[in-house]
Amino acid sequence: MITTVETTSRRAAKDAVLAGAVEVARAALEAETEAGQVGEHLGFTLQGERLGSHAFACTMPGYVGWYWSVTVARAPRSRTATVCETGLLPGEGALLAKAWLPWAERLAPGDLGPTDRLPYDPDDPRLVSGVVPTGDPEYDRVAIHELGLDRERIMTAEAIDAAATRWYEGSHGPRTAGSRAADADCATCGFIIPLAGPLGQLFGVCANEWSPDDGKVVSFDHGCGAHSETDVVRSGRDWDQSEPVVDELDIEVVESSDEAR
Repeated sequence: MITTVETTSRRAAKDAVLAGAVEVARAALEAETEAGQVGEHLGFTLQGERLGSHAFACTMPGYVGWYWSVTVARAPRSRTATVCETGLLPGEGALLAKAWLPWAERLAPGDLGPTDRLPYDPDDPRLVSGVVPTGDPEYDRVAIHELGLDRERIMTAEAIDAAATRWYEGSHGPRTAGSRAADADCATCGFIIPLAGPLGQLFGVCANEWSPDDGKVVSFDHGCGAHSETDVVRSGRDWDQSEPVVDELDIEVVESSDEAR
């Protein structure tokens, strides 16, 4: 589908020289493009005093909705149009590439490999300045030993909330198939190690080597089949041992006759 550029005939009539320079504009385009890439003339737009542009259909494959634009101008009282520039522009419904993003903004969670390294970001919005020791034993005990704030930077409240939401709604929250099938949740399991700080109100680390969540942060209302207090119904032996076909422990005594000797 070729996009038609709107032509303002009333304004174009004010500069008949520029409006009539269709072939001049086409020749300039054909000199810059390959044969067959310039289609029909779509219209003329007067952009200013003695300045306007002609539009031509683009017939190149893959450029649906695009059109050629040729800007023309003329000197005062001149009857000759001069080509200023040519270009390919997107029209309505044109196929466009996504907006360019810097590498640092293009990287998404999960893209970083085990040996990759991110650049230092001094303005990371997820971090704020940490706490340094004050000399007050009670304050330092809570801020440093209990909350672990003795670092150069710590997470903001918003970043902590985002992490909690991400974890809770992920594969180690309460909505997984295994969690829904579990008989009990992680809050009552003997293998859960609660986290310190604000996230410790909702999450812990699984320390059960038999659990699929071993070593992972799980919500307290998560669950699995390796809960410390759950059991399965005992169904006896896995199979019943049948009597042997050949009794190797039975000794049969056979009398031999003199003739057999």
